[in-house]
Amino acid sequence: MVTVVIALGSNLGDRRYHLLRAIHELRFVVRVVRVSSIHETAPVDAPEGSPPFLNTVLTGYTSLEPLALLDELLALEQRLGRVRRGTRNGPRVIDLDLILHGATRMRTRRLTLPHPRAHEREFVLVPLREVWSAVTAVTAFPPAAAAAALCVRVSRTQSKR
Repeated sequence: MVTVVIALGSNLGDRRYHLLRAIHELRFVVRVVRVSSIHETAPVDAPEGSPPFLNTVLTGYTSLEPLALLDELLALEQRLGRVRRGTRNGPRVIDLDLILHGATRMRTRRLTLPHPRAHEREFVLVPLREVWSAVTAVTAFPPAAAAAALCVRVSRTQSKR
């Protein structure tokens, strides 16, 4: 089992329902340990007029390898009604991003770990701050290994509180 961090967002329809439904469905592939509170945020790098997001972050364990977990996340997005129309960062019913997968460092066409932009995005960092102790308390997760930059950014965000 490996520790994972997944960021969730929704800016279409019943946003809260979509997040709660995704969290429920994720329990079939991730043993969820903690879920942050839900935060409303302005869209980032999105088309003009995009509605605001609701965002949350969850931490947990999985036995799935990174690409297998990514496949599960993409399948869940599709089951919950996400349609990819080719508009980058366009409005969506649900968005599931794998932020960390233990100490895994990888860069493929499909997946980069740790998530390459997570440390720049307050909509990930603020909810992650709430659950960070659950991530770092897990002995299977060596925070200095794969997530050094993210750890530093989360620590800086915590000190601003």
